[in-house]
Amino acid sequence: MKARAVTENSIQPTIPEVLIGPANHSMRSVFSDLWRYRELLLFLAWRDVKVRYKQTVLGAAWALLQPLLTMVIFSVIFGLLAGLPSEGIPYPIFTFAALLPWQLFSFALNMSSISLVADQNLISKVYFPRLVIPLSSVLAGILDFAISFVVLLAMMLILRWPFSWRLALVPVLVLLALATAMAVGLWLSALNVQYRDVRYTLPFITQFWMYATPIAYSSTLIPEKWMALYSLNPMVGVVEGFRWALLGKTEFAGVSLLISFLVVSVLLLGGLRYFQHVEDIFADVI
Repeated sequence: MKARAVTENSIQPTIPEVLIGPANHSMRSVFSDLWRYRELLLFLAWRDVKVRYKQTVLGAAWALLQPLLTMVIFSVIFGLLAGLPSEGIPYPIFTFAALLPWQLFSFALNMSSISLVADQNLISKVYFPRLVIPLSSVLAGILDFAISFVVLLAMMLILRWPFSWRLALVPVLVLLALATAMAVGLWLSALNVQYRDVRYTLPFITQFWMYATPIAYSSTLIPEKWMALYSLNPMVGVVEGFRWALLGKTEFAGVSLLISFLVVSVLLLGGLRYFQHVEDIFADVI
């Protein structure tokens, strides 16, 4: 009987332990994982759009009211009272053209920075590339931008402002604005998992960044010797690029755009590396 019991115990199968996680942390695997989970990415982006305006009276009209009201305030304070130059462009449209990429960037930055903590229940229950969450938050702002962009085109028609081939470069500038938000959002979202102070510093960071960007004023007010340093703010090139592409009166900000691209590339690559380095502990810390 004893020998029989030993035999029966010895033939019982051993259940292996399986750890599900990313195969490696190479850049190639990052993009392949994002492509494999593209449906989840689009689903989360659309979820963020619906949740934002759920149970609101005006709904998506808020996407239009925010830049319009800001344009009115800037036009009165900086255009009418302060008399800041607008390079021969009507001040309302001069400001509105800059507010479009800024609103897109600001929304994407804020949403991506707090996205991991907001979706902590999802992170702690199932594996998927964590990069999907901040990226979906960045993409959710495109609809708001599209609505405001149509209004800007209508304003240009009303003011009989000429259109040019440079409008074709707007998608490139939109991608640069989103890449800027994603680059900074990766750093802040990963830090926010461990240090919740990030959410309290975000309003200050956004406000400071807005006044450091030529939205209410022209970059021509900056002395030439400081322009290279000033252009380290990647949104300088984006905003000036928008004004050049849409309004055509300002000079082409080639140097600022080049500096913006270089700065964003460094921030984005560094943010991806840091995000990958700490994403394994998200489920435990969050």
